[in-house]
Amino acid sequence: MGFPDRIERTVEVAHPPGKVWAALTTAEGLGSWFGNEATIDLRPGGSAQMKWTGGFTVDMRVERVEEPTVFGFTWHIHGLPEDDPRRTYVEFTLEPVGAGTRLRVVETGFAQLPEDAYRKAYDANIQGWASELGELVEYLDAA
Repeated sequence: MGFPDRIERTVEVAHPPGKVWAALTTAEGLGSWFGNEATIDLRPGGSAQMKWTGGFTVDMRVERVEEPTVFGFTWHIHGLPEDDPRRTYVEFTLEPVGAGTRLRVVETGFAQLPEDAYRKAYDANIQGWASELGELVEYLDAA
């Protein structure tokens, strides 16, 4: 049986694309809404890292940078051993809408997993994106 390979969420924010872009692609921005601390080398092939209070860390690889409209990266799949080479691809697309921005996030790559690992990773990331996009909107509104 095949599994959905894609998580997609869209949110409209009342902030211009440049402000949203900075929140997605700078260490200050990412460390304010997505984690508690971040580093990023914003170029294809560059590395990024997110850290959360409590010691949880995620390493990412920047794959696509088309300022100010597309930012993509790969990262470790939740629930797999740290040395597992499989990754999912996350892409943010920004589109101006009036004075604001339509932000779409798409994560793909889940279909490569066996059923038990798939369910754990897919469900965790569905919940994760709902939470994280809410935190992004809060961060942008407060900034």
